[in-house]
Amino acid sequence: MITPAQCRAARALIDWSQQQLADAAKVGVVTIRQFEGGASAPRNATLTVIRTALEAAGVIFVEENGEGPGVRLRKRG
Repeated sequence: MITPAQCRAARALIDWSQQQLADAAKVGVVTIRQFEGGASAPRNATLTVIRTALEAAGVIFVEENGEGPGVRLRKRG
């Protein structure tokens, strides 16, 4: 899935607040805040809608490849 650090980095890349991500993913802002802060681990379904919202905004999630998971922006064509 995605890590809290990937979520924070993804939001930074697209300049979204936690509220903007919550709105796009149709989850509560408290869910985003607690996930990014490491206070709780959302269900897989919640992580999926968060990831989908970020990907729709142009984020690409880079899986663990020996250097750790990461994020980058999709090329704009």
